[in-house]
Amino acid sequence: MANVTRPNGRPEPEVIMNFGDGFAYSKQRMDDAFRNSGIFDKPPPKPAKEVHPVKKDDVDLIVNELEIPRQQAERALVAAKGDTLKALQALVSAE
Repeated sequence: MANVTRPNGRPEPEVIMNFGDGFAYSKQRMDDAFRNSGIFDKPPPKPAKEVHPVKKDDVDLIVNELEIPRQQAERALVAAKGDTLKALQALVSAE
């Protein structure tokens, strides 16, 4: 591709597309606009969630004693950081 110059002496920019209304957008200006806007920056990494081990026996105990769904018992244990007593107290006070 030959370097074509304008009447003012500047080189013609690489054109992505000419529109019917007479406007044209240069590749360099589009790249600069997106690069400076931060659109292509990676989002900050999400902090890792704390993982608290939940014992199957503890879940079974809560499910059988309080007659609640297994998923609710697991959530309560995770919120209580694996402490069965705190999970039971939280569930009993919530009901």
